Amino acid sequence: VGREKVLGEDHKKTLDTVNNLGAVYDDLKDYEKALEYYERALKGKEKMLGKTHPSTLMTVMNIAIVYKNGLKDYGKAEELYQRALEGYEAQLGKDHESTKGCAFNLAICFARAGEKLKLRKIIDEYPHIMIEQPAIK
Repeated sequence: VGREKVLGEDHKKTLDTVNNLGAVYDDLKDYEKALEYYERALKGKEKMLGKTHPSTLMTVMNIAIVYKNGLKDYGKAEELYQRALEGYEAQLGKDHESTKGCAFNLAICFARAGEKLKLRKIIDEYPHIMIEQPAIK
């Protein structure tokens, strides 16, 4: 990565580029490579920005998406979504769009995993999920 040579491996712009490469590999359905880049970006963001910075939490969500959509590992996806949701709630509050989006993705994870009780709980905590996204069952 060219930015890495110029800016350093832990610079925010370098880490954003590494994260974006994860997204490219995710789009290509090369989930192992996507995770490699996302994990590298996460490690750097945790070091430079902290574990609860919104940019760090977005990378956590990106990893969860790979586990949910690509690898169908709903348990691992749930763990990561829960981590991101707790961080978003603490940093941005329950009404922030990033928090609500994370809750929505967690609800999808619960629905796909057949976790009806957990799905009901998240919908109770975030009723917008059913209002704004009625397709969840």
